[in-house]
Amino acid sequence: MTLPLRMARPRTPSSLLLLLLLLLLPLAAACGSSGDDDGGPGPSPVPNGVRYTAIGASDAIGFGSTVPCVPFDTLCTNGRGYVAIVARTLRNSGREVTMSNLGVPGQVLSPEIQQIGNQYGRGIPGNFLQQQMPFVRSGATLVTVFAGGNDTNAVATAIDRGAAGGNVNAYIDARIQTFASDYAALIRGIRERAGGSPRIIVLNLPNFAGLPYTAQYSSTERRWMQRISVGFSRAANALAGQGAHVIDLLCDARSYQAGNYSSDGFHPDDSGYEFMAAKVLQAVDADPGPPPNDCSFARIGQ
Repeated sequence: MTLPLRMARPRTPSSLLLLLLLLLLPLAAACGSSGDDDGGPGPSPVPNGVRYTAIGASDAIGFGSTVPCVPFDTLCTNGRGYVAIVARTLRNSGREVTMSNLGVPGQVLSPEIQQIGNQYGRGIPGNFLQQQMPFVRSGATLVTVFAGGNDTNAVATAIDRGAAGGNVNAYIDARIQTFASDYAALIRGIRERAGGSPRIIVLNLPNFAGLPYTAQYSSTERRWMQRISVGFSRAANALAGQGAHVIDLLCDARSYQAGNYSSDGFHPDDSGYEFMAAKVLQAVDADPGPPPNDCSFARIGQ
């Protein structure tokens, strides 16, 4: 991955791993179209017979934890990422869980952000709308989505390299508007693919200006990160009005504790993933309620 001239970027899986992931995509497609899990959707919240699909990037496989999962691993019984913890905890509670983890490190939400990132050297291997949503299995009863982390870094890289011209705020706001529209399209697509009434749990974003990896950024760069990530987080919040259950990371103090992040300051570590998993598990059976759009954490870096 090519880095911006001034802005340091978090550690991500190597290009070799990304190549392996691309080679595995046909296998994922085959697994996603398998008839083994076809059938009627379960009620929401899901009591038993959980058909769980996870959509995400490196977070979905637990990158940064002590035991990340192999991409597209349907078991990963010892994984320490939040997706593996959620599946394992549900199984341990006596539920029958069928797992489909579609997460691919480096991916972003949409073709637009992918194109922007690659134009400025990010090397983004795909996007959720085109490479993950079509493989949501019919009959899925539980779907988790965590989007926007790689997108934030991609937009910041583009700005750092001159994409915004003389009006950075207008450029960011345009990206946020498109992100919101694309996120809504992703949720609609998930629901259509799953059929019935799947329980869709969305995690919003923390304010990236408050994360460890941006601590050494300039005040200008942190303002960019604040405006982008908080805007994306509020786009996720809006999905609560479209039937998704939104988990709040933006205004939760634990999202900003350095001890919840791996050495790159961007990916969670074991404790960070445990924190995320606990919030997801609470939302499996109970509506977490509307997430706040504003708080002191949302204004870090302004």
